[in-house]
Amino acid sequence: MEGPIERAKLSYERAVFAGEVGELAAAERELDKVEADLAVARGRILHARFLDDRCEDPRELELFERATHLYRTLGDATGEAESVFWEGCFHQVVRSDPGRAVPLLQQAYELATAAGDPYTRSEALRHLGIADHAAGRLDSARERLEAAARLRRKIGLPAGAAADQVGLIYIATAQGRRDDAVALAEEAYATAEACGAHRIMRQVEEARTQLIAQNLDQGAP
Repeated sequence: MEGPIERAKLSYERAVFAGEVGELAAAERELDKVEADLAVARGRILHARFLDDRCEDPRELELFERATHLYRTLGDATGEAESVFWEGCFHQVVRSDPGRAVPLLQQAYELATAAGDPYTRSEALRHLGIADHAAGRLDSARERLEAAARLRRKIGLPAGAAADQVGLIYIATAQGRRDDAVALAEEAYATAEACGAHRIMRQVEEARTQLIAQNLDQGAP
């Protein structure tokens, strides 16, 4: 089957040798879609590297912004929702700038909801929940993280659901809901272990350690 690159080559040849230029616009749109998808994929790789070494690569934001421009030009709402989410995630996680991040994350959530994209919707909900948690809005953070976890289970992303539960452990601990925190830790660890999410397992252990420390401070068994 011909791919976009090969079709663009054939469109070029028809235009140059036969004067048939009618396919050029469609070829350009196909290439724009390829470029946008590639930009998001590259940006995500750079984000994963940041999570490992905590060294910002300025190309990450440039890639997501380029993708957003292309998707918006193409009228691709699903693609735009994803790239806008990643712009927001960059400002939240890499730059620690909630003022820039939250409006983008909210926009991504609205775009994903309108486009019927549960994956990006769950991602946006998670990071809006993280923003609420950081701002001390614990009830709102809980609501959003629980919604994100439900969506991730529904679409078959158990490791993501376990990651959301890590945040819920901290929220339950902060709210004094000790039994809920313990149950969440047990469920999240089992889920992460079952799908080989070792980083999430370590995060659960860190959250459990904080819960134990708080219980000791308060004289709880």
